Amino acid sequence: MASRDLMRSTTRNFEKYYNPELHGEIRLDTNTNVLGSNPAAAAALKNLELDLNGYPNTYSDGLRDALAELYDLERDNFIVGSGSDELLDVSFKTFTEWGDSCVSPVPSYSLYNYFIELNGGKSINVDLDEDFQLDVDAMLAPKAKVMIMPSPNNPTGNTFRSKDIEEILERTEGIVIVDEAYGEYAKESMISRVNEFDNLIVLRTFSKAYAMAAMRVGYAVAGKSVADMMTCVKIPYSLNAISELTAIAAVKDQDFIKRSVSMVNEQRPYLDAGLRKLGFETYHSDSNFIMARSPVDHAVLVSKLKEKGVMIRDFGSKRRTENCVRTTIGTRELNDILLEEIAEVIDEC
Repeated sequence: MASRDLMRSTTRNFEKYYNPELHGEIRLDTNTNVLGSNPAAAAALKNLELDLNGYPNTYSDGLRDALAELYDLERDNFIVGSGSDELLDVSFKTFTEWGDSCVSPVPSYSLYNYFIELNGGKSINVDLDEDFQLDVDAMLAPKAKVMIMPSPNNPTGNTFRSKDIEEILERTEGIVIVDEAYGEYAKESMISRVNEFDNLIVLRTFSKAYAMAAMRVGYAVAGKSVADMMTCVKIPYSLNAISELTAIAAVKDQDFIKRSVSMVNEQRPYLDAGLRKLGFETYHSDSNFIMARSPVDHAVLVSKLKEKGVMIRDFGSKRRTENCVRTTIGTRELNDILLEEIAEVIDEC
């Protein structure tokens, strides 16, 4: 058997990402849009006429133009790729040298450390405060080359204070990445500020509110000089023509996004109250999911729910989220199913 010594030294401790076996369960573990496939994107696929022999546009100019119109910016403020994970990778590839310190908060998205170390950086994790807000001085203390923070934060669900993000941007010479994967559900965004701060990168995805996870489309927004640097590093043609076409159609159908956000805003307090009634300690969310501390063992709860055909995400073995689980906010019907199955598991325990 080949030894892991063959691997690059920075990757030898990597483990495979979350990949559960599926048997038709209701999936409330991935925070995708419970209203189903994006209708405009689905219609574009049905009417697809494409020259499969031709390359897609090198840097997805059509989608960049559509995004520029949506946000009242310019094409050259946008970098488009295969999921926001590609843009995460490009960000660290562009701005980190071997051994550079990169800071991310705890708890937050687990793949940040993966991308930092994959690109030779040194991961420094800084605890959020007791309210899961940024500790500005602690984030700045390592004088990192790159800082990254998700807002709304995953898995806690809350947005970070804009004044804290602004202070970090003003006090560091490094790059600051604000990952707004769930930004459509939040009331505030940093996208409109990218021309104000020349060290700001904002990430977005089509996998959540846009209901297009299968198409793997993401984008970064930045000032033109930073965006140009990233574009020079990004693999040309990385977004295929079909994904770009469907994403353009989805951008032009903002009514679906508004309907999706409205449903979440309506159902969030309902699900939160239902979980608290069952004995959970819930945490404030500005997104389409809720993190909650379970009244029974987290692993037992998640395992027994899966046996009953419902999947939620287990964060109970991680620091700062001990015995916590995370569930997507569903439709009223899905939320009622979830609460009913959780009640059965608690009774069984």
